[in-house]
Amino acid sequence: MTDQAVDPDGVQVSGASAQSQFLGRTRELKELRADIERAGLDTLSGRKAPRARVLLIAGRPGSGRTALAEELVRQIAGRYPDGVLRARLSEPDGTPVPTARTAGDLLTALDRPAPPGAADDDLAAALREALAGRRALLLLDDAADAEQVDALLPDTPDCLVVAVARGPLTGICDVRPCTLGGLDTKSAVELLSRLTGSVRITVDPRAAEGLVEACQAQPAALMLAGGWLAARPQAAVADLTKQLHAEGDDGTPLSRVFRLVHSSLPGSAARILRLLSLAPAGRIDQHTASALAGCSVNGARHTLDDFAALGLLRRTTTDSLLPEYEVPGCLHPLLRAVTETEDRPAELQLARARMLERTVRLLQSCRAVTETDSPQAREKLAGTPRALRFPSPRAAADWLRLRRPALLASARLAVADGELDTLARRLMSQLVRAMVAHFGTQAAASDLYGIHRLVLDVAERRDLPREQAAALLNLGDLDARTGRTADALVRYRAALDAGRRANDPYATGRAMESVGGAHQELGDHDRAADWFGRALAERLARGEREEAARLYGRIATAHTYAGRYGEAQRNWRAAVAGYRRLGDVAAHARALSELARVQEYAGRPEESLRTCQEAVEWARRAADARLQAALHLRLADTLERLGDPTAALLHRSAAERMLGDEIQEAETPDPAKEYAASACEIRSASTED
Repeated sequence: MTDQAVDPDGVQVSGASAQSQFLGRTRELKELRADIERAGLDTLSGRKAPRARVLLIAGRPGSGRTALAEELVRQIAGRYPDGVLRARLSEPDGTPVPTARTAGDLLTALDRPAPPGAADDDLAAALREALAGRRALLLLDDAADAEQVDALLPDTPDCLVVAVARGPLTGICDVRPCTLGGLDTKSAVELLSRLTGSVRITVDPRAAEGLVEACQAQPAALMLAGGWLAARPQAAVADLTKQLHAEGDDGTPLSRVFRLVHSSLPGSAARILRLLSLAPAGRIDQHTASALAGCSVNGARHTLDDFAALGLLRRTTTDSLLPEYEVPGCLHPLLRAVTETEDRPAELQLARARMLERTVRLLQSCRAVTETDSPQAREKLAGTPRALRFPSPRAAADWLRLRRPALLASARLAVADGELDTLARRLMSQLVRAMVAHFGTQAAASDLYGIHRLVLDVAERRDLPREQAAALLNLGDLDARTGRTADALVRYRAALDAGRRANDPYATGRAMESVGGAHQELGDHDRAADWFGRALAERLARGEREEAARLYGRIATAHTYAGRYGEAQRNWRAAVAGYRRLGDVAAHARALSELARVQEYAGRPEESLRTCQEAVEWARRAADARLQAALHLRLADTLERLGDPTAALLHRSAAERMLGDEIQEAETPDPAKEYAASACEIRSASTED
C-alpha cells in the first residue's frame, strides 16, 4: 500500500512528503470569511456585540465539515494572536461530552488548570474569564446541540467561534449555517486522482465521474473508494463503480463503500478493524490494537498503517516514536454496527479485558521508569517485556500526556461496563500513581478528582468500604484545597463511617483528623480540638508516636485559635516531649518555637524569651538556617517589647547574616494562620514563603 494519510471526514489529503492540501469548497470558504465581517444584529441596532461571533458549518458526518472548518481556521488564524483552541463536543458513539470536561480541557490549554470537582457553570465561567481580553479562535467540532456551544461562548466580541454540527444550532442568535452537500465534480475527480494516481483517471474520465456520482460526491466515501483503488493498482475505476452498483441502494454511499472495503479485507485484518471500535475515545495506538486483537505490537503497527492508507483511520500524531490514530467520526457507527453483527459478545468482552490489562501494565512501566533509585522497581522493570518498556522518564511522560484522553476514557468505560470492576480498579490505581509521578498531585488534580469519583462508584457498587473510605478521603482533600470546606466535611464524615465498617484503623484515624481540620477551617475550634483528640487516641493506641506528636501540635493550634493559651501550652509541651523522644531535632525546634509564640500570646514574654532561645539552639543543631533566622527575628521583637533595643539589634543582625537579601521578604506571621500540613511547622514567612 502507498504511504499516504487521508482524512475520511473531510477533503484534506496529504502525501508522505507534501503538506496538507485542501480541495474545493471555494464558495463556502468565501461566504464564511465574509460572514466574519458581516454586521450582526447588535451592531445594526447600535450596540456593541456582547459575545463572540459564531460561524456554523453544518452537514452530515462524512461531508467534509471538519476539514472545511480546519481550512477556514488555517486561513484566518493569523488574525487571532492568542491562538486557536480546539474541542470535540461529542464522543465517537455520539454521546455529548459534558461541558465541565470540555471547559476543563480548554482551561488547561490556556495554562489555567481547572479547579478539581468544580461544577459545569463554574468551569464555564472560569473559561469565559480566562478568555476575557483575548483575541482567540475556538473550533468546536461535532456539537450535539446549541446548549453545548452556548455554554462555551466567550463574553468578548474579539474572539471567534467556528462550530461544526449536523444541523442548525437553534437558540444561538445571529448564526447563519453554511450547509454542506457533495463536492463539485471537478474537485471530486481531482480528489480521486490524488489518491489513486492520475493515470487511471485520465484514461477513463467517464468512469471517474461515474464513481463520483455513485458516491454522491461525498468526500468520506470518495476517500474510501480512492484508498481501495490505491491498494489495487491493477483494478480499473469502472470495476469499483460496478461493485458499488451491485451493492444496491441499501444505506448511504458511505456505508456501501465501507461494506465493500470491509468485505475485501483479509479475515484477520477485518477482525482487527472491527475491534478498533472498542478503543476508548476512538483513539488507537499500536499497544491498543495489539491487545484488542491479541497480536504482536509490530504486526499491529503495520496493520494500523495499512488502515490509514485505506482511509479507515486518521493519523493524529506525526511523531514516529508515538504514532496515534483515531477512528473518524463518520465511520465509527458503521464500524460498531458491523462489529455487533459479526462478533460474539464474549469475544468483545475478552478483547476489552486484554486492552485494559495491557493498559495497566503500560502504566506500571510508565511509573516504574521514574523510580530508578529503588532496586525493587529496577528489578521489576527489567522483568517487563521490551515492548512495554519506556526508554526514559521523558518518553514515559510524553506517552502519558499524549494518551491522557484515551486513558481517562478507558477508566470511564471500564467502570460503566460493570463486569470488569477488578481490572477497572487496577487501572485507576495505576493511572493515579503514574500521573502523580510524572505531573505531580497539584497539576493532575482535576483529572485525579474524576478518577477518585469513579473509584467511589465501583466501591459503592461492590460494597468495598475500605476503598470507599480511601476515595472519600481523596475527594475530601481535593474539595478542601479548592475552598469547598463544607463539601469536604461531608466527604470526611462519610469516610469515617466507611473506615469503621471496614475496621480500618488508618482510614478511621485519618478521617477523624480530617474532620477536625475541616471544622478548624470553618472556625469551629472547639470541635476541631475534640476531633483531633479522637484521632490522637487512635494513634496512641497503635503506638504511632510520630503521628501522636504531630496531633498534639494540631490540638494546641486549635486551642490557640480559641484563645485557650493554657491548653495550647500543655499540648505544645507534649509535642516537644514527643519529638525529643523520637530524636527529631528539626521538629523539636519548631515545636519549641510554637510554644514560645503561645507563651507570648499568653502575656509571658520572659518565659517566651527563654523558650525561644532554647529553640534557637535546637534549630542550630538541626542546621536549619531559615528557622534560626525566624527565631532571631522573634527574639528581636520580644526584646524590643521588654525594653532592650540593643540586644534586639544584635538578633536582627544575626538574622541578616543568615538570610542575606531574603530578610527583606520576611514578615511576622499572623497568629491565627492555620497549619496546612503539620501543626509543628513554623508559621513564619521567612521559613517557607
